Amino acid sequence: MDSPMPSLKWPAAPLQTRQPDKGKMEVLCLARKKWVVLEPEEWVRQHVIHHLNAVLGYPLGCMSVEHQLTLNGMSRRADIVAFTPDGTPRILVECKAPNVALNQDAVSQAARYNLVLQVPVLLVTNGLKHAAFGLDDQGHASPLAQLPTCPGL
Repeated sequence: MDSPMPSLKWPAAPLQTRQPDKGKMEVLCLARKKWVVLEPEEWVRQHVIHHLNAVLGYPLGCMSVEHQLTLNGMSRRADIVAFTPDGTPRILVECKAPNVALNQDAVSQAARYNLVLQVPVLLVTNGLKHAAFGLDDQGHASPLAQLPTCPGL
C-alpha cells in the first residue's frame, strides 16, 4: 500500500495501515500491537520503533510506547523508552512530526523526562533530522554518532 505519509530519514518500515469506513487512517503499532490513528508524529514513532527493533536489536516487548511518568506532580508521556531484556531503560526517544523543527525545546523536553527515567541515551527526532546524546553518571550530555545496540546481541 502506498504510504499516506512522507518519506523519512529512517529505514523503510513494514507498517500496516488501514482506513476504517469514514474514519481516520490508522497504523498497526509494532510495539503495542494495536491500531492507532496515523498522525505525522505516530508515523515517525513507528519508524523509530522499527529501527530500534530491526537494526539495533531491541525486542518489541522491551519497548514502552507513550511511557507514563510523573514530573513535578504532572502526568507526562515519553514517546518511546527502549529497555534491555533485563528491564534496564536504555534509550529515551522524543518524536516530533516531520514539520516540527528540532530545537532546544524538544531536547529540553526529553531531558526533563529523563530527570525521572534516568536513561543513558536520549534521541530526539522529527523523522528528517535526529539528535542523539549519551549521558554520563553526572548527567553531562555528549552528542552520539550512532545509537547503541541492545546489550547481549
